[in-house]
Amino acid sequence: MFLKDSRYLPAHRFEPLPDGSMPFKGVRPRWIGPATGVLEHGLQPGERLDWLATHYFNDSRLWWRIVDANSDLLCALELEAPGLRPPPGAGGTEDPSPTADDFGVVALIPRARE
Repeated sequence: MFLKDSRYLPAHRFEPLPDGSMPFKGVRPRWIGPATGVLEHGLQPGERLDWLATHYFNDSRLWWRIVDANSDLLCALELEAPGLRPPPGAGGTEDPSPTADDFGVVALIPRARE
């Protein structure tokens, strides 16, 4: 049973096997609709997806909208934004001058609802 505004509401249940038993009691994966990015956000080390959702949507539970818009970049299994480099000069004998890679990854921020 899903709530009336659940994004899993249109997901279908698994079909019973020929013997009538259910292979899995859950639902099939949901179809991910379009989540067109309207803003660009440069991810910083330590930022979390729920914090970004709170900032942009005023609802921390809408973090999945950011993941849907950036499925090639972000993973729903990790709440902290992955793939970020430490700030320039943060240890080691590296050259402290910033490069394009030092500014993090740009994530698209979609509208809260399409």
